[in-house]
Amino acid sequence: MLAVGGQILDEASAKFRRNSKDKDAANDSFMLPNVRNPAEYCRMNLKCGYGVDSNQAIKFSKGTTTLAFKFQGGIIVSVDSRSTMGSYIASGSVKKIIEINPYLLGTMAGGAADCSFWERNLGMQCRMFELRNKERISVAAASKLLANTMTQYRGYGLSMGTMITGWDKTGPQLYYVDDDGTRLHGDMFSCGSGSTYAYGILDEYYRYDMTDEEAIDLGQRAIYHATCIDSYSGAINNVYLVKPTGWIKISSIDVNDLHDKYQAEKEVQMEA
Repeated sequence: MLAVGGQILDEASAKFRRNSKDKDAANDSFMLPNVRNPAEYCRMNLKCGYGVDSNQAIKFSKGTTTLAFKFQGGIIVSVDSRSTMGSYIASGSVKKIIEINPYLLGTMAGGAADCSFWERNLGMQCRMFELRNKERISVAAASKLLANTMTQYRGYGLSMGTMITGWDKTGPQLYYVDDDGTRLHGDMFSCGSGSTYAYGILDEYYRYDMTDEEAIDLGQRAIYHATCIDSYSGAINNVYLVKPTGWIKISSIDVNDLHDKYQAEKEVQMEA
């Protein structure tokens, strides 16, 4: 009787172990749609990132406004915090400036998951570089690592337009990297659905010899005006300042408060 009972227990334990392994295998793999042809189903319903409208059922609609520019005192990075799915506002508190390390910042525009994952992956690569070479990675090298990664995944449907900025041995540096592997070096960039409106303000008021206060105000003003026109941008304006000692978070201000501020300034100017 004991032998039979032990055999039953052994069979139950083996079955439990098999089920556990099956669950672990399922957790480590991608779930496929429960249809006859999963590949065809994904192509017809989820196709995105190829530059054409395939009339897919799910469209990758997105919107944001991010900007960064160099001036005599460093680099200003200013973004909004609204996340949208088409005309639906999914969140108003998205952190679109990713702190890669104490001297490097990255911005998010495009797919939030793509930007967040790959820029955090970049942070890991930058840390590995520091451990291997006993020195901090340059902004140029960090942006090149991200561009190389994007080149490897070109055509896979990623959606990402980011700016990598920071301060290294060569001074303040600013690069633009997107999901095609494009990498540009410049003094001013803006990404997202509201970028054209932000560029209008930057082109009008930008000067290289601005003070820190003037540069911060310009970053806030450009994001504010973009959110006024672009309904896919809004909520909180986050501003960072990059200096030789690293980045500093300057402010997180609701764009409605910025509206009150600029409206008051306008009324004073009209009275004068």
